[in-house]
Amino acid sequence: MTSSSAPQGFSDLWSKDRERRNAAYEEMMQATGDPVPWAYEVWDEVVGNLAHEDNHNRAIAAQILCNLAIGDPEKRILRDLASLVDVTRDERFVTARHCLQSLWKIGLAGPTQRTALVDALVTRFGECVSEKNVTLIRNDIIVGLRRLHEATGDETVAQRAAALIEAEDDVKYRHKYATSWRR
Repeated sequence: MTSSSAPQGFSDLWSKDRERRNAAYEEMMQATGDPVPWAYEVWDEVVGNLAHEDNHNRAIAAQILCNLAIGDPEKRILRDLASLVDVTRDERFVTARHCLQSLWKIGLAGPTQRTALVDALVTRFGECVSEKNVTLIRNDIIVGLRRLHEATGDETVAQRAAALIEAEDDVKYRHKYATSWRR
């Protein structure tokens, strides 16, 4: 149940009506692009949808939570980061990628969150080696780190990304990841 200070359309994020859900998604992604005063009123609802039976809800929840993390002075995202990383292993790869491509935004919340995020991404980079879409997962991680570095200027992020690229055994993919970083 959503409080009255959250935007009226927030509850439509979980609608079975595709048009309502998509309209709410666009509105909420726009609204949460900056810190919002109602983040904690909806936080637990969003986290709960990370494990929803409907993959649309899982994807939406992951993207919204990454946005909400920007305005999270209590650092709740640290508690919920593992649940987000779990979504990057979703049975529906499109859902996993939506999450993975949004994770970098967590690093905008502050140095503690950025360190936790980068550590989680480095771990994910290593553990995905046996997964079907390993190269896409790894590329999304590298691109996310690039976006985080561009947004923060944190050289530690650049160093960690460079180490991941260098750790890639396949020269073809090492080159691909390096190219993704330079863009």
